[in-house]
Amino acid sequence: MNVVQTFDYRRVRTDFPILATEVRGKPLTYLDSAATVQKPLAVIESVDRYYRAENSNIHRGVHYLSEQATDTYEATRAKAATFIGATDPDEVIFTSGTTEGINLIAHGFTESVLQAGDEILITHMEHHANIVPWQIAAQKTGAVLKVVPVDDDGVLNMEAYIALLSKRTKLVSVVHVSNSLGTINPVKKIIEHAHALKVPVLVDGAQSTPHMSVDVVDLGCDFFVFSGHKVCGPTGIGVLWGKREWLEQLPPYQSGGDMIEKVDFDGTTYKEIPGKFEAGTPHIAGVIGLGAAFDYLNGLDRSGALQHELELLKAATEQLTAIDGLRIIGTAPEKASVISFLIDDIHPHDIGTFLDAGGIAIRAGHHCTQPLLKRFGVPATARASFAFYNNFEDVERLVAALNRMKQFFC
Repeated sequence: MNVVQTFDYRRVRTDFPILATEVRGKPLTYLDSAATVQKPLAVIESVDRYYRAENSNIHRGVHYLSEQATDTYEATRAKAATFIGATDPDEVIFTSGTTEGINLIAHGFTESVLQAGDEILITHMEHHANIVPWQIAAQKTGAVLKVVPVDDDGVLNMEAYIALLSKRTKLVSVVHVSNSLGTINPVKKIIEHAHALKVPVLVDGAQSTPHMSVDVVDLGCDFFVFSGHKVCGPTGIGVLWGKREWLEQLPPYQSGGDMIEKVDFDGTTYKEIPGKFEAGTPHIAGVIGLGAAFDYLNGLDRSGALQHELELLKAATEQLTAIDGLRIIGTAPEKASVISFLIDDIHPHDIGTFLDAGGIAIRAGHHCTQPLLKRFGVPATARASFAFYNNFEDVERLVAALNRMKQFFC
């Protein structure tokens, strides 16, 4: 792989066909990458190529197409492991995304770990996908869900976290980067404190993997989940990584074809990992597209891309803060390129609609973090999120449009 050592966002933008789109007669300004990242041509072509030249089911076929598709599919498993610093590809489970990955672990803990009186620890800034599965697990087992608070800047209260950890804690499940606030959590310290009490930790990496290099071995986590569509891959595909000892201990999440060794009416034996957790025909094209996404990202100067994003974040924060009546929700000192904001009493949906008229795509709503926004006393925010393919013109268009909007509403 030839890695580009100097990051050039102008060249990178040409890799993404959709960025040449016009919206309502205006050039597209895409500022919704926290929801989904756009796809480079290499990923689009890889999916097209699979359906044109390799379309077949995997693992069980003995013909050429099946062998080709299986080889490409399994090569992506190794790429996924490398992408997050894992050493054993068999510890990589393909899922439909972060949500299914968390649900898989929640199901396993419900079936084989949690008992009445046990505690599950999450934070106030979790996505609904890292809240609801644990609520259901607690309801089924009699376990107790406990929540670590955040301060007014959106920073996790580490003293409260340490105080909440106890011998009753059976799992800590924490977001790496907040999708609403952009806060980067100190997950390595979180894991160290949990492991001191022999408590396993699941890290939701849906928002960290698009921006930074991740090394699960260095972090020390027990489980790590992320979504393909947020790292330039297709929708409907994701990755769960878990330590072998945990994955071997947990029961299957779903059952059916391809996850079995032998089926008899008297009983069934299951495959070893990763097969045990991959029942049925998987999203083969999605996995192949994800492999192309890993190749694409690995070919970039990722440290340069991150620095570019941080420069965009700095410029956008400074210019947005200068707008009279604008309030940023989430001002942690360590942030990814996400800005949630409000302007006067203008509803976030009106902000989003006004910006869309100018070809600017942002997100407006609760961002699947209703408890977090409730903590800040707001039902919704407008959210602009930047990726490495954005430029400073995008920032300028956003700021100019918001100034026009203030004049329109006022």
